[in-house]
Amino acid sequence: MELSGIEVLFAGSNFSRLMGGLAVSVRVSALALLIGIPAGVILGALWTLPSRAIDLVLRLYLEFFRIIPTLVLLFLAYYILPRELGFRVDGETVAVFAFALWIAAEMSDIVRGALISVPVVQVEGARALALGRLQQLRYVQLPQSVNLIMPATINLATRVIKTTSLLLLISVLDVVNVGQQIMEANRDRYPDAALWVYSFIFVLYFLACYPLAAAANRLEIRAKERIHG
Repeated sequence: MELSGIEVLFAGSNFSRLMGGLAVSVRVSALALLIGIPAGVILGALWTLPSRAIDLVLRLYLEFFRIIPTLVLLFLAYYILPRELGFRVDGETVAVFAFALWIAAEMSDIVRGALISVPVVQVEGARALALGRLQQLRYVQLPQSVNLIMPATINLATRVIKTTSLLLLISVLDVVNVGQQIMEANRDRYPDAALWVYSFIFVLYFLACYPLAAAANRLEIRAKERIHG
């Protein structure tokens, strides 16, 4: 007797396994963001310095992570580098640091763009008050640019969460990997299991990303209102 595919979501421990997989995806995203965002802010601030060497290094760093697909990056970090260097790291740790490097690159460009958008007259005013470069950054540039940084940072966070769907390729038990295991184990008993499992995974990603996307949109609207108001 064929059973409805929706029942596969609640058969045995399938539901708790899927939620556990979602927790892994969220944990990898959160840890990578906690590492990558502060690093990106520092790199972005350094990028505003009048140094050709810093500009070249950070531009190459950014372009590397923009050109290399995330999938290739994960394969390099999980399969190639450990074999060449003679050590082994679990997939979740590899994913956290690979994503953190990518986030730092993207964040550096976001911060740099926001900082250089601060009106020159305000920076010159800070210099006239004898504020040092760090003081200018802390009291003038960062407060003025935070309205531009926040929406872009939230959008970056949603991209990171969605990109965790690649983790199954490096043997991390994220929600997609768990879903695939459930489908393969129940294919004969639940012929349309794939439809329901993938639909449920879609809903989970939507619930994780939509609030962030909505918050980013609201912040962008407020930033535009402040600029034009």
